[in-house]
Amino acid sequence: MSSLLKAGERLDDLNRNGYKIIQDPKRFCFGMDAVLLSSFAKVKSGEVAMDFCTGTGVIPILLEARTEGSHFTGMEIQEDSADMAHRSVIYNHLEEKVTIITGDIKDATDYAAASSYDVVTCNPPYMIGKHGLVNPESEKAIARHEILCTLEDVVKQAAVLLRPGGRFYMVHRPFRLPEIMAVMMKYRIEPKRMRLVYPYIDKEPNMVLIEGSLYGNPRMTVERPLIVYKKNGVYTEEIVALYNSP
Repeated sequence: MSSLLKAGERLDDLNRNGYKIIQDPKRFCFGMDAVLLSSFAKVKSGEVAMDFCTGTGVIPILLEARTEGSHFTGMEIQEDSADMAHRSVIYNHLEEKVTIITGDIKDATDYAAASSYDVVTCNPPYMIGKHGLVNPESEKAIARHEILCTLEDVVKQAAVLLRPGGRFYMVHRPFRLPEIMAVMMKYRIEPKRMRLVYPYIDKEPNMVLIEGSLYGNPRMTVERPLIVYKKNGVYTEEIVALYNSP
């Protein structure tokens, strides 16, 4: 299996089912937000899920390990990242459960049928515009800034791919919550569940996890806060469990 690795790449342990993921430390690597989203999302037995902006495929692979879903697809526009994701699928012998598509989510129906998914997940670019970017063409810039897709692109295409009653899960930044709610409502994805993530108990939240339902009824649950660190460099018990539970 070492032949699946290219120069400069490494295998990172996902602490799930013995799975590992291929990443290049010089490129954009997955972070805690992807781990939290894969824990927050629910894929029920027999359901199929699509992950937009999948990067190196961490969310579909983690969802396959964590849930009883029947199939998981990741869509990624950057060819090098999609190639790493595909090789990770092969490394973990998941070819029958996980599919990686190299494509633009704005053209999602070129690759996937409308109204055919029970779940759509996304860990999208958080930042608006190109402020402070040294190289807008770099993979890190594309992963962090809305260069190739916007929040509205993500929500609009999720609404296209979801079946009525299907669920949309996203991790984002709290400062964009008013826009997130407005765009979800615009495309008839009713916000149903939300959880704020705080780096420390006495700090402001820096992530938000949100679930919506296509054509769902109005009523949203706000879950208790998730605290990442109990002191500098020491994770809370809940975070440790998220990373290490079987």
